[in-house]
Amino acid sequence: MRSTVAALAALLCLGALAACGGGSDGDFSGNRLDPPFEVLSTPLTDTGDEPYSLADDTDKPLTLVFFGYTHCPDICGQVMSSLASAMTRLDESDRDRVDVVFVTTDPVRDTAPVLRKYLDGYDPSFVGLTGDIGTIADVALPLGVGVEKGQKLPSGGYDVTHGTTITGIDGDDEGTVYWGEATSSAQYAADIHTLLNED
Repeated sequence: MRSTVAALAALLCLGALAACGGGSDGDFSGNRLDPPFEVLSTPLTDTGDEPYSLADDTDKPLTLVFFGYTHCPDICGQVMSSLASAMTRLDESDRDRVDVVFVTTDPVRDTAPVLRKYLDGYDPSFVGLTGDIGTIADVALPLGVGVEKGQKLPSGGYDVTHGTTITGIDGDDEGTVYWGEATSSAQYAADIHTLLNED
């Protein structure tokens, strides 16, 4: 089952790369998707214990979604720091029209209080979502993100395997763009401004 999920995620990611409109256009750092990723309406649960759907509850013109976990030793912190810094680079008009959503891939350890404390360290406005691992994986897959609980570690914890792309969901509830883990805060800020101000 694990290899099947990983293979499907890899194929989906390859398809997304083939479908994107040539990567960047001009100074745009993200990868535009044509056709866009499907965003499922399946609800997860926010840190206030309320249902939250990436399709139905993302009401702003742009929502950036990242799947990760609070015990992640490297990439998650790097991505979240870059996103938090990008938000400080935006003018007030742009900032008011974008949300950042972090979906845990480690729901056993990332309880609502743990998730909220983690996100508050970056930006208190960031939305945190959890749920059972199967539902999280189902929501992630159409966005080109594979999610898989790995082997148990000697410490008692376990590895969590997850894709590291950041997806932009537009006002029509479609995933129209994605960024890689190495995107800088300045690149995010410039791309967000571009996306929010396109006709």
